[in-house]
Amino acid sequence: MSKKEPVWLKIIRILLACVFLYSSYAKAIDPVGFGIKMDEYFNSFGMGFMHPLSQFLAICAILCEFVLGCMMLFRVKVNLASWGYLLFMTFFFFLTMWLAIAEFLEVRGIHDFGVVKDCGCFGAEIKLSNWQTFLKNVIIIIPTIIVFAKRKLIPDIRLTELGKWLAIAVFAAIAICFQLHFLRHLPLKDHSDWKKGEYVVDSFIEKPAVKEVVFVYRNSKTGEEMTLSQDELMEQSDSFYTDYEYVDRHDSVITPYKAAKIPGFNMLDENGADHAYELISPDNEQYTYILYVSNLKEVNPKGVEKAKALAAKCAENDYPFVAVTNSSEEEITAFVTMYGLDFPIYQNPIDPVKGPFMVRDAVRSNPGLILFKKGVVLEKWAWRDFPSEAK
Repeated sequence: MSKKEPVWLKIIRILLACVFLYSSYAKAIDPVGFGIKMDEYFNSFGMGFMHPLSQFLAICAILCEFVLGCMMLFRVKVNLASWGYLLFMTFFFFLTMWLAIAEFLEVRGIHDFGVVKDCGCFGAEIKLSNWQTFLKNVIIIIPTIIVFAKRKLIPDIRLTELGKWLAIAVFAAIAICFQLHFLRHLPLKDHSDWKKGEYVVDSFIEKPAVKEVVFVYRNSKTGEEMTLSQDELMEQSDSFYTDYEYVDRHDSVITPYKAAKIPGFNMLDENGADHAYELISPDNEQYTYILYVSNLKEVNPKGVEKAKALAAKCAENDYPFVAVTNSSEEEITAFVTMYGLDFPIYQNPIDPVKGPFMVRDAVRSNPGLILFKKGVVLEKWAWRDFPSEAK
């Protein structure tokens, strides 16, 4: 006679499984975002050399979490799943405890550890501070220990040993395929401030002050003074300067400078001029394509070739097509030469460790593309999905 699982233990087991499954789902719909979060953790621990492995490890972590959740939910090799839960939760219990303590010491001004402030344990779906994350793990580790201690009371599903391993393989395949889809395309949900339909001008774009300049000239014979705008002055003939002499200039601010709510995004050319407001502006009624390339060294070459083809189509329709990157001016020059690009690449200079990573976070693709009109995001694409024709 097979043993029967106590109801109270079944409830705990199912709840634990649901926590792991939801956590893996929240990260799997944006695996690039979790890879970025892993990279942030490595940087905060002084392990920047792990950067090339960030995305791979993120995929593996999501895979393990999903497989363990399924194993616990469907009672597939419960003993193995219980050990996996215990090891998983023990590791993150002590990690988040340290992060919570480190953040407390930072807030008190005792020492700056540079800890990651948002744990990312539920992706971008639910944001938790380090203290909230630690308390969450305190709550979860208690039923984890209970299930581990009582694991012999939970009967395995009625499958052969081969059947159980095949079930685990199916769980793993589901997790991998799910993540691969969103790695190749954009996330299922866009939690960025650059989502489709978003008016991004107030959030990211500094509005320069609009000034009116008038010039005062005096007739050298009659003493009569005349006030002219800059445009009017340009229209005067040479005889005007014979009869009139310059007296004064008056500057007045028509529209004051308006800072962005989230500072740090700009599009600088080689002379330091910022083109962000010119391109992403409520006054710009053209369809404007902006290619976001966070790191020129890591960009996918196929994406660059597709961008070149689209840029040519945009030129035919007189639509602006430009790019913005966090890479240096030297890297931009070399990149343009390497690919023979004929569209401008503007720079958004940032601290490579502290950011702000607006170019990287705007589109979960390198390169990624955003279509703007009048300061509104009309569409976004990962490089594999770039349109073949300009809008």
